[in-house]
Amino acid sequence: MMKIKRFTFVGGRIIKTGIAVFLTAFICHILNWPAMFAVITAIVTIEPTVADSVKKAFVRFPASVIGAALAVLFTFLFGDSPYSYALVALSTIIACHKLKLHDGTLVATLTGVAMISTVHDHYFASLFIRLGTTSIGLIVSTLVNFFILPPNYSKTISNEIQLLLSKTGEILDKRAKEWFHEQPVDKKLRQDFQQLVKEIDKTETVSQYQKEEWKYHRVSRKEIRLFHYGFKKLVIIRQLAYHTGNLVYLPFYQLKMDRECKELILCTVASIKSMLSDQEFIYKEDFHENMEKVKTVFTQQNPKEDEMISTPDHHHLISPETVILYELLSIHDLIDELCRIKTWEKKYTGVRAMSQ
Repeated sequence: MMKIKRFTFVGGRIIKTGIAVFLTAFICHILNWPAMFAVITAIVTIEPTVADSVKKAFVRFPASVIGAALAVLFTFLFGDSPYSYALVALSTIIACHKLKLHDGTLVATLTGVAMISTVHDHYFASLFIRLGTTSIGLIVSTLVNFFILPPNYSKTISNEIQLLLSKTGEILDKRAKEWFHEQPVDKKLRQDFQQLVKEIDKTETVSQYQKEEWKYHRVSRKEIRLFHYGFKKLVIIRQLAYHTGNLVYLPFYQLKMDRECKELILCTVASIKSMLSDQEFIYKEDFHENMEKVKTVFTQQNPKEDEMISTPDHHHLISPETVILYELLSIHDLIDELCRIKTWEKKYTGVRAMSQ
């Protein structure tokens, strides 16, 4: 029976955007100021972290000043005409680029262009009102981001780490089966690997968000320690992806291995996949035994097997068989490090639980 996938339509950031827009419009209504510019600013100021909101607010305000000033200037010169819209947009983008106010370019351009139709005779009054509404949008959205539903990515990071490990094991397992069916790497497998790398990048970005968020909120020692363990795992996952990528992009050759060696590699890859999919990272005996056998095969290789391998287009100093054995041993060392980190993590959480 097909499972119905659940979709989450409303997240914390969407809720905070709605609250920020309401409060901004409400304040502008009380002051009898036009809310449009303030609302535009509030929408684009809600960032994934409070740190980003504060940092970018100091960029967006001067950028908005530039956009509003240019709108007043060109409206004074050309009135509400196509020339004004084009010149305001172009000049604002150029000015923000030259002054390195890149994060404020969008809100400044929108503010400047939207302001043209509202400027009439009171140019300076219009300018200061626009700056006031922009300030309201910046301040309200930053405060909402700080006090309401503060971001906490710890659970997301933990779940992503486990998914990344499982996907790495699956990719490695599929590639091993291709070797012994004497097939070149499947295009879909390479796409899966590239997607894996993108997901690692994304998880590292979210980890950086969490680290930045702690500058503005109190955090317990336990949360810091668990984050530290998670970050160590993420570093190892990056290294696992590096070695897995070497195997995925290994040039296609007919491997010169006997049946026993092929079966050993398949069993080893299967045990690696099992280890990576296990959330507890329990060190399995068959995994250790298989890796010891791989190590023995690797160290007992005949040096003549690694003489320069020549083809019409390529020259290789190391045989594909040696590369496979080396990469599997490297992956073993990384998994061993993951098991050690998991042991420290369990020990720490166990001690904390007993002390509470």
